[in-house]
Amino acid sequence: MPNEEAASTLLQSRPSAAENATATFRLFVEQGPDVGKEFRLDGTQPSRVLIGTSPACEFRLTDRQISRRHAAIDVTPEGMRLTDLGSTNGTWANGMCVFDVRLFGGDSVRVGDNILRVEVIGAPTPHPVPMAMRFGRIIGASPEMRRLYPLCERLSSSDVPVVIEGETGTGKELLAESIHEESRRAEGPFIVFDCTTVAANLLESTLFGHERGAFTGAVAARRGVFELAHGGTLLIDEIGELDAALQAKLLRAIERSEVQRVGAEKFLRVDVRVMAATRRDLDKEVQAGRFRDDLFYRLAVARIELPPLRQRRGDVHVLGRFFWEQLGGAGVPLPEDLLRRFEEYAWPGNVRELHNAIARRIALGDLALLETGRAQAAADEAEAAPVGDVIRETLAMDLTFPAARQRVTSAFERAYVERVLAKHNGNVVRAAAASGIARRYFYVIKSRQDKQDKP
Repeated sequence: MPNEEAASTLLQSRPSAAENATATFRLFVEQGPDVGKEFRLDGTQPSRVLIGTSPACEFRLTDRQISRRHAAIDVTPEGMRLTDLGSTNGTWANGMCVFDVRLFGGDSVRVGDNILRVEVIGAPTPHPVPMAMRFGRIIGASPEMRRLYPLCERLSSSDVPVVIEGETGTGKELLAESIHEESRRAEGPFIVFDCTTVAANLLESTLFGHERGAFTGAVAARRGVFELAHGGTLLIDEIGELDAALQAKLLRAIERSEVQRVGAEKFLRVDVRVMAATRRDLDKEVQAGRFRDDLFYRLAVARIELPPLRQRRGDVHVLGRFFWEQLGGAGVPLPEDLLRRFEEYAWPGNVRELHNAIARRIALGDLALLETGRAQAAADEAEAAPVGDVIRETLAMDLTFPAARQRVTSAFERAYVERVLAKHNGNVVRAAAASGIARRYFYVIKSRQDKQDKP
């Protein structure tokens, strides 16, 4: 990797983050089908804790009115953060339907038919954040990333399947490769199978291989990705896109460590560690019947959720300087005004977008600013177009006035909420304040749009 030594020195020279003093919280189900269940968290968890009925949830409940992945909780120095995850029946805190809220103890939370009591059972205690600022080739000095590194180290010493979740561009493939490189399989191959880049009629043969003459065009036998990854690691990228018909065969291959080439009679033994990456919510895919629950259970033995860049405090600064050194800008300092603009931006494309922005600035210099301005104007125009299209489409439908007004208003609310949230880095409180409307009304609009997005 170019300029690795200089970039490493840059990272090590940054001051370590202060210890976070967080209270210990207890969630206790005091009423409902799961009465008596409890969960404690104190800010040492590597990622946010999921509440729901899915096996992937750390606080697993059985109430059928609760979604598979209903809500998430995380402890910060500012209190316990509770976030609804687009649940079917909503999350309620102190009698209000909430999307994202901070609780401080003595609160009542309702999920489904369960009433949970939130209690503080310990005074704020400093919890040392791991000192490491990277794991393998994954770089990040934020507390959100540094809490993940011990979990990554433990997973590197095992062979269990891992599901890596996160938005596009957060570094899921790089994390999988880093886990592989730190594992006992490091000398073996690391193979990536991207479910979105292979034609549907070639998925099975790409996964499992084929014999000569198995189908038209099969002029020679070919190994599939399982055979290619023998002795190493196979990452199935965007597994949520995998055709349902192949999911059963994939499950068999993982459970039995054997594959059958297309057109073959025999099964071949393979020694492969399987990891999966997805930007989709697999729990919702299972609930909608698009993803097999038994395959999900088999894969989600361990789970890592990579946070988006907008939630990684201070990492835009760290990564911006690292990429600047890595991509050839070492002779010239990274302009401070550019870095300030980067830190104010929401980065919907995450780390990948930041990398490309740095590369563009190094290649084009000040011309990159002109290109960025044009790109932003084009994005604004594209963002405005769908609302105009909805108006035209609605007028063509000859609806009654109330029905037409409702349809157009819903489209406007969606576009407005998405834009203002992106502008304020996903912070609902600041977005509501900037909107000039009551926070409660903003929550109502956001909740309504989230429910419309569900399959």
